[in-house]
Amino acid sequence: MVMSQNLLTEVESKELLKKAGIPVVEAKLARSKKEAIAISREMGFPVVLKISSTDVVHKSDSGGVKLGLANAAQVGKSYSQIISSVKQAYPEARIDGVSVQTMAPPGVEVIVGMSKDAQFGPVLMFGLGGILVEVLKDVSFRIVPVTERDAREMIKEIKGYPVLQGYRGQKPASIPALEQLIVKVSQFVEKNPQIKELDLNPIFAYPDKAVAVDARIILE
Repeated sequence: MVMSQNLLTEVESKELLKKAGIPVVEAKLARSKKEAIAISREMGFPVVLKISSTDVVHKSDSGGVKLGLANAAQVGKSYSQIISSVKQAYPEARIDGVSVQTMAPPGVEVIVGMSKDAQFGPVLMFGLGGILVEVLKDVSFRIVPVTERDAREMIKEIKGYPVLQGYRGQKPASIPALEQLIVKVSQFVEKNPQIKELDLNPIFAYPDKAVAVDARIILE
């Protein structure tokens, strides 16, 4: 996939990840309100709409995300609101359209990321996800390639590990599913040295699986 810009959209990022066997919540691009409604009906409600633009870094802050849309009328209204909010916040932004995806049930939020270190090359990161990653900075690191054993250690190293085990009646996250996901991301990064940065945040971890809800890839 040849891109004019180094930042891939969420739809493009997820396509690549899916091909690599990394579980993602599939996202489809809608270039019009009519298309957004058609895709939503095809996927099944409730859905999430997100702005699709490589020029918009903070989607939520600019009104570029709408969650839990239950019918066609809500999707149509939200599509218009997203486009106008983002145009106001980023007047110069090139907007591709809006990505549509099914609303995943909430799970334990974790992050898997990769950045390149000048000395060590690709380094993988794991931690609690969502906004918590910025607040707590509770993360662990390993140099690629990462084995299953490395992945297990990464998961157990974070202070938030009890949250993954099912803290205070919360459902536990599947540690084997998270291990597999980390190893697959490591393999994906190894096979694609042109990737400069990668962020899967949040990943929703459930008792039986883990799936990336949002994804971002930056190429060299």
